[in-house]
Amino acid sequence: MQADTPNHVDMHEMLDRIGAQYVHIGIFDQDGMFRVKRVARAKAEKLARGGYPFCDVLYNWDSAEETYGSGDYTDVPAQLFPETLRAWPFEGEQAICIADYTMPFGERSARNQLIRQLEKARDMGFSVHSAFEFEFNVLDEDAASLREGGFAEPKHYALGNKTYSLETLANEHDLLEGLVDMMERLGISLDALHTELGPGCLEVPLTHTQGVKAADDAALFKNFAKTYFRRNGLTACFMSKLNENLSGQSGHLHVSLRNLKDKSPAFVDPDDADGLSRTARHFIGGLVALMPEMLALCSHTVNAYRRMVPGMWAPTSASWGIQNRTVAARVMNDSPDATRVEFRVPSADTNPHLALAMCIGAGLWGIENEVDPGPAASGDQYILQPSPESRFPSDLGMAADRLNESRVARALFGDVFIDSFVRARRHEYASFLRHVSTWERERYLEVV
Repeated sequence: MQADTPNHVDMHEMLDRIGAQYVHIGIFDQDGMFRVKRVARAKAEKLARGGYPFCDVLYNWDSAEETYGSGDYTDVPAQLFPETLRAWPFEGEQAICIADYTMPFGERSARNQLIRQLEKARDMGFSVHSAFEFEFNVLDEDAASLREGGFAEPKHYALGNKTYSLETLANEHDLLEGLVDMMERLGISLDALHTELGPGCLEVPLTHTQGVKAADDAALFKNFAKTYFRRNGLTACFMSKLNENLSGQSGHLHVSLRNLKDKSPAFVDPDDADGLSRTARHFIGGLVALMPEMLALCSHTVNAYRRMVPGMWAPTSASWGIQNRTVAARVMNDSPDATRVEFRVPSADTNPHLALAMCIGAGLWGIENEVDPGPAASGDQYILQPSPESRFPSDLGMAADRLNESRVARALFGDVFIDSFVRARRHEYASFLRHVSTWERERYLEVV
């Protein structure tokens, strides 16, 4: 099951081209972590031919690796995707290859769900082009120092950093150039790299690409960025909100469609006042209509909801507008060929495969049902009172409940996936509710 890639790729030939004698085979879990096994080349080629058994615990434990499912945690069938082979970006003679569970267990996989939506787009006559951009904090901490400090007040790297800072880029040139070089070895192209608001804060927009590779690139970027900085004694933090004194960290998603017949941009109509086609308006209509009930798909952590509050450069309700950074779906129409929708809801902690699957699924549903998005919003949407139907759930528990009740989400992604995902999100939220924070002790210990 693969979309927008060659039907057949010879793994032996690809490994020859890379010069790899070992392969790191990885499956993305439901939180987007790349779970890897390193095997000799001969075994990797054998697994590519005959299948790859992998433990089903990835969909029975949480991000802290605490199990919440039941069963005997057996190996279930998976497959390798030779077309995803890339050079291992560190030591030589090694490669990485993406794998995933096959059906029926693979229904739970966000990557499989994304591929299904890409195939649907192709059946409707479109190819999908997209790119993520991530903001993240670099901390002057390693694994040991974080634990020694109890994760309470981590030290930041580049304390004097400012937005679009010349000083940080110049002073940290070697470190940042190393990051760019590593990503290039992985086949991940960066559209830009600049600093953002706050100490040690970086923003990296990825170059747009077609199909599932855009989400693969984004997920691998996050995983390997964290590895790169750890190898340099630092920590890359993709939390949505690290603390209350810092701005939120986004994971904006840029999406456009092209007509398969002539490769023309499907979101463009030169005769429209805003340059938008009916296809674009219906895509936006579907995304805006379904955002509130499907929010958990792109905002799957407790922490993601700390960012979606007024004043954090993050939307708090379903809305759209032309070049307006306070809406949830921002149309960027500077040039016809690059006209696209920037989905501004996802945080840096989003699962790229699932965020893209949600965006495409909702947009295609809008096209199918000719959903009118209504007039484009103007002005600062943060200061307006949203309508009840457009308001986002305020926490992960509410978002999981909304998703569980969504008939459209179940029609788009199936009961198996929705039931599995909702169960995981409810477990995550229940873990949070059992926790007693420092804020609560400081606020209530002496007064109640």
